[in-house]
Amino acid sequence: MEARTLNEIRKEGLEILAKGLGPIEMVRFIQSFDLGKGDYTKERFQWLDLSMEEIVREIEEKRTKALPKKKASNYGAKTADERR
Repeated sequence: MEARTLNEIRKEGLEILAKGLGPIEMVRFIQSFDLGKGDYTKERFQWLDLSMEEIVREIEEKRTKALPKKKASNYGAKTADERR
């Protein structure tokens, strides 16, 4: 048996997955192998020392930046200060 190229193996693998799982579940299966981004070992020290309040504040800041130009309260979100 002759060795196949990586592209040939990938093509056959995708065909088998599509046939066995269907196209939607095949895509979900492939997406489950996403390795993410960054270097956990190096970056974890940046957030391991944060207090819960600091973590919540950072999440709220990122959410606020991601929202359209409406108030966050329009979305039912309360700030850490509002929850106290």
